[in-house]
Amino acid sequence: MTPSSTYRLQLQPDFPFSAAEKAVPYLAALGISHLHLSPVLEAVPGSTHGYDVVDHTSVRAELGGEEGLRQLARRAREHGLGIVLDIVPNHMAMSPRYNPVLREVLRDGAGSPYARWFDIDWAAGGGKVLLPVLPGPVGGELAHLRVEGAELCHGEQRFPLAPGTEGLPLPELLDAQHYRLAWWRLARTELNYRRFFTISDLIGVRVEDPEVFAASHAKILELVRDGVVDGLRVDHPDGLADPGQYLLRLNEATGGCWTVVEKILTGDERLPAGWAVAGTTGYDALRRVDGLFTDAAGAQALQRRFREVVTVADDRGGRWEPTVRRAAYKVLLHELAAETAFLVRTASRICAADPALRDRAPWALETAIRELLVRVPLYRPYAVPGGPRTREAVAAVSEEAAREAKAAFTVPEEAAAVDVVRELALGGLGTGPDEVAFCARFAQTASALRAKSVEDTAFYRFLPLLSANEVGGDPSAPTVEPGAFHAFCERLARDWPATGTVLTTHDTKRSADVRAGIAVLTQCPKWWNDLLAQVSGVVAPDAQVAWQAWQTAVGFTPSGDAPDVDAVLAAAPDGTRMEGALLKSVREAGLRTSWTEGDARFERAVQDFVAAGPAGPARRTVAHFTRALEPYVRAGALGAALVHLTMPGVPDLYQGTERDYFALVDPDNRARFRPGPPDEKTVVTTAALRLRRERPAAFGESGTYARLDTLGPAAAHCVAFCRTGEVVTAVTRLPLRLAEAGGWRDTALLLPPGRWRDVLAAPARVYEEGAVELATLFQDRPVALLAREP
Repeated sequence: MTPSSTYRLQLQPDFPFSAAEKAVPYLAALGISHLHLSPVLEAVPGSTHGYDVVDHTSVRAELGGEEGLRQLARRAREHGLGIVLDIVPNHMAMSPRYNPVLREVLRDGAGSPYARWFDIDWAAGGGKVLLPVLPGPVGGELAHLRVEGAELCHGEQRFPLAPGTEGLPLPELLDAQHYRLAWWRLARTELNYRRFFTISDLIGVRVEDPEVFAASHAKILELVRDGVVDGLRVDHPDGLADPGQYLLRLNEATGGCWTVVEKILTGDERLPAGWAVAGTTGYDALRRVDGLFTDAAGAQALQRRFREVVTVADDRGGRWEPTVRRAAYKVLLHELAAETAFLVRTASRICAADPALRDRAPWALETAIRELLVRVPLYRPYAVPGGPRTREAVAAVSEEAAREAKAAFTVPEEAAAVDVVRELALGGLGTGPDEVAFCARFAQTASALRAKSVEDTAFYRFLPLLSANEVGGDPSAPTVEPGAFHAFCERLARDWPATGTVLTTHDTKRSADVRAGIAVLTQCPKWWNDLLAQVSGVVAPDAQVAWQAWQTAVGFTPSGDAPDVDAVLAAAPDGTRMEGALLKSVREAGLRTSWTEGDARFERAVQDFVAAGPAGPARRTVAHFTRALEPYVRAGALGAALVHLTMPGVPDLYQGTERDYFALVDPDNRARFRPGPPDEKTVVTTAALRLRRERPAAFGESGTYARLDTLGPAAAHCVAFCRTGEVVTAVTRLPLRLAEAGGWRDTALLLPPGRWRDVLAAPARVYEEGAVELATLFQDRPVALLAREP
């Protein structure tokens, strides 16, 4: 069953299944069709997200166990709701204390029947798995190691001992294990297992193995067969060796239940047509919706002003492409050095085994791998040795990229290593085990590199417009013109009508309402300049921090309908929440401090600046500023919400976003669910959701999408479309620019045939087909939702 809409709940120990059950009547009344639950399988105790799975065979006890989940499903069914589950096929927690499968592997080594579960390069570790879990070099930790029964212990950590080694002296005991305890810093260069991005606490699972797939999915498939679960969200498919094959197997195993994948599409990249899914989770839609409410000229003005104010080098945040390239080199050389080393070892074996490929020096192969990886323009290529070479895969590892990569070599003959690596990455040099492993790992590493260099580094360095620095976005070109937006929606309606769409998730760096408050700056860049001048007396650690902090404060200090500045400040989110977000930002940026090489003095300066400025007395200045912008922010926020809820696809609402919701990067956005009082956004949201529920054919897989024409001097400021001849959405675009130009004047929207009732108006208003003046249509609010009367 395809949902009409979903509502994401973040389950955690203090919001278990029983708490979700109590929220069901409220959520059903909103008009959604399905609950969307964060991962529910057994995870590390205390986990607030559930992505650190430790046991695929059981539902998490801290959430209420399987009976709790089934009871929630029963309660949901009573109210007409189904359940969609978030599943995590790519990785598990690297926690031998809680992960029984991993525990078996560490105890018995490569000979364990469970060794096939994990991507471990046993040869590289001399037959051992490196466990980078110690706070310092092992020599300094010997006194803190102890044996308790059949376990080796360090603090709260527990590691299984190989059978028969319990009584050995400590040095011999350490050497006798199938793992090597090590200082955590060695993970960068010595790690010999695949992990999730750069997180050594999460070990990659070989779900491409049919036995591993069957064992790791048995419980999920049982829940689907029993009707407890109706749909699936697949986390991080780009981490898998062969996403297409995995999704085909999953689709067959579930009988074709509605499934979406957390696939991040870059630029005009398309979801592979052969994937057995309904579509993505919706970050591609997020970029288009946000871009629709961003002014192109103002965005360019902010970029110019950013460079003038911040004065950083082009590759340290001054310009987008150089910033991304420098970040990619930094991530490869440091955080992903171990992953690069695996590729070099594998490529070296392949070359050594083939006389036609011999005499490729490891340094040359490493250079070729590095130079090609930094030039992959999207998350990863999809290539399978022995399979067809697709145009998309060739574009991902292009001939042009190969030519550029060769420029890193002085001797042309040595540059030929680039051709070898490119062929291996595209699956063109055979189907042996090493060739298959290289092709898969190159793609997996490309995905990790893109995520870490773009989302987790460049997004925190290139800062002209923070609302554009969102997953799947292009901060250098944040605007989407109406024609491009309509073309995107027409393609969704044709090719992926049941895809997911989102505006806010547990992974967005700023909620949609925060982004709306920031995006309005593109309509008034001079106002932004004036605000910077007004707050310049608050001394910041550097100009990049100041720019980011004040933009964050603008988005995080909404005025709403507050009568004065004191009321704005009283109702605004707690300003101290900005401190955690900004500290995370400077650490991710890695310019003056980082997660692993912290600068305590700089971080203290950031905290003091936030307390004195954006979260302190100077926030009053920001409140005056946001009060002046309130009607324009309101139009953008309501417009984005309504477009999201009525465009092609299945809208997913993040918990709390049915009303004004202001949250920053995790963990700020992962607080437990709490219903709140309704507001104007709630009115728009519930009206759209109920209309979707009442008229499923208008929004379903057979529904259509048609752009509507607007005539008059302000036509560019209205975006309107019709769904299946039944529902019309009309929203105001760039309202501050509209006001400066004189308002709607005689601009009119051309309605399709029929009589149209505005479901947002009270009392109800009905319009006849043909031209309706936008000044009349938008007299109550800057958006309209019309339903054709029978």
